[in-house]
Amino acid sequence: MATIIVQPGVARAGRQRVSLTAIAHHRLMLLLILFMAVTMVLVGRLLWVGVFAHSGTGDDALSAFLPARADIVDRNGVPLARTMDAYSVAVRPSRLIGEPDELARKLHEIFPDEAEAVFYKKLTGRGWAYLRRRALPEQVAAVNALGEIGIEFPREKERLYPQRTLAAHVLGFAPNADGVGGMGVEAAFNDRLTDAALRGQPFAISIDSRVQGALESELYAQMVAQHAKGAGGIILDANTGEVIAMASIPVFDPNKLQNYAGKSCSESPLCNRMVQARYELGSTFKPISIGAAMDHGIVTSMSKRYDATAPISIGGFRIKDDHSLGRWINVPETLVHSSNIATARIADEMGAAPMQQIFRTLKFDQRAPIELKERAGTIWPSNWGRITTMTVSYGHGIAVTPLHLASAYAALVNGGMYRPATLRKLKPGEAPVGQRVFSAATSARMRQLLRLIVAAGTGRSADATGFRVGGKTGSAEKPEDGRYNKSSLVTTFAAAFPMDNPRYVVLTMMDGATSAIGLRTAAWTAAPVVKRVIERTGPMLGVMPDERRDVDISDLTPLLWKPKGEAE
Repeated sequence: MATIIVQPGVARAGRQRVSLTAIAHHRLMLLLILFMAVTMVLVGRLLWVGVFAHSGTGDDALSAFLPARADIVDRNGVPLARTMDAYSVAVRPSRLIGEPDELARKLHEIFPDEAEAVFYKKLTGRGWAYLRRRALPEQVAAVNALGEIGIEFPREKERLYPQRTLAAHVLGFAPNADGVGGMGVEAAFNDRLTDAALRGQPFAISIDSRVQGALESELYAQMVAQHAKGAGGIILDANTGEVIAMASIPVFDPNKLQNYAGKSCSESPLCNRMVQARYELGSTFKPISIGAAMDHGIVTSMSKRYDATAPISIGGFRIKDDHSLGRWINVPETLVHSSNIATARIADEMGAAPMQQIFRTLKFDQRAPIELKERAGTIWPSNWGRITTMTVSYGHGIAVTPLHLASAYAALVNGGMYRPATLRKLKPGEAPVGQRVFSAATSARMRQLLRLIVAAGTGRSADATGFRVGGKTGSAEKPEDGRYNKSSLVTTFAAAFPMDNPRYVVLTMMDGATSAIGLRTAAWTAAPVVKRVIERTGPMLGVMPDERRDVDISDLTPLLWKPKGEAE
């Protein structure tokens, strides 16, 4: 008889293990599916919020990853304004464990530009307060090392200006990274800078930061050396209207704004003197007036002479020259010696209507055409009688901004076409056609005359060797309390280079400067700055000095009177 031995227990255990493994696998799969479903729901919700929640403002899902405000760069891509996560330092006084006076002392050591008393007041205040905004990483680390639990380090979106004061008046400022610009490019191009479709693309302006730096440093050095109240300058592309540099001194730091409320333009560092201050710019108007007279058939020959033997008495006023020649003089001599008398006689012969026409075409009767919002209006004569026609011809009785004058000089030398100034970097072919102001023939003649002024006249101190500079000085007494202050001058030198093929206009202005030997006119104050600026910036702008080239002024130099016995 056979016996069969069965081990049912072992078989049941094997089947049980298989069953338990399958159940665990199924449960794991269910959990994984549930996790994926929840994740998809969350991702879908985020996408819905990003795409549809702000559809009324034109934002999209990607806008959350873009800066609140586009970067601003110069024409070569150098960053001038950026939005980034900045470090801040704040305090909750109720949570402090250290002594406020000791903390205030240590904070002052980390931030020496802030008074210890200011920190102490915040540390002992009642509520949360900033100790420092826009702190550097190393400063944050130093504060953190103090081990104070009542001090916090919030991260915030901030508008930073990495070049600090450079081109501050052009850039302006934006109080908040996602707010509205306060002045300058930040205000003028606010819509472009905050456009969700363009925020990821830097906005290139016409400024060249290298040229800007050179202009600012030369102006500041001259202002300090000659104890001036202020200074300013412009470098303008004569053929496109692009502003390559624009400086106004004193300057301000847009990273650390101060309250200048209630101060006039002459007192506030926020004032851009090139567009917000208007001046009687004196003899720099003479080439414009004489150019108009040429186009209107009044000046038909460079050898035509005008009576400058004595001052002109008219309506109780006397028009005189600072350095009277006491003789009849021709047109080149009128500009080389800067004669008010001869210029006034030319304007008188031309009449009021042509004079008004040329000034209106050059926009002297309105705010300077440029994108900036902070632009001053001009002082336009209310009565264009005979006296006014004569005085405005040499820059008195009418007040404009330096930018007005720079744009006018561009038209004077570029072939006669007026183009509005712009802070946009223009692409090739984007420059406006412009409006004709002077004939091409008159513009060519003015290039000769302006070069002659620098070669043989009041502009000698601006003659940068090899750059063929042409220009005109202007020295005007400042009006104060209804009369002119003879002890305070605004001096200007308006120039262009190279005069055989003008590419750039350079204008410098000094307010109340006095040279080392006590002279206050533009020849001694403003013109030397133009020379140094051109020598530094010419090569940056692609204009190399070349002493073998120049404007042909051989037909004009014989017209300049020389004393008997002096070599020709």
